[in-house]
Amino acid sequence: MLSIDVAVLLGVIVVLRLRRRTEARSRRDERMTVLIVLALGIVLAPTELGRGFADVLGQLVNGVSRAGQ
Repeated sequence: MLSIDVAVLLGVIVVLRLRRRTEARSRRDERMTVLIVLALGIVLAPTELGRGFADVLGQLVNGVSRAGQ
């Protein structure tokens, strides 16, 4: 039995959609890409990978805000 992780499948779809040329996209196509990316974010958010990514981004933001002071 073959099992495909939804996050991996959405990630592959996002990469394939973003590789296309920007000029060839319609507004509908761009909206669909945004919806797929949002779905990927929702799927990743409660996982360890999502939490780790959020921690790294939080540290980056704190470092940038401290450098600006």
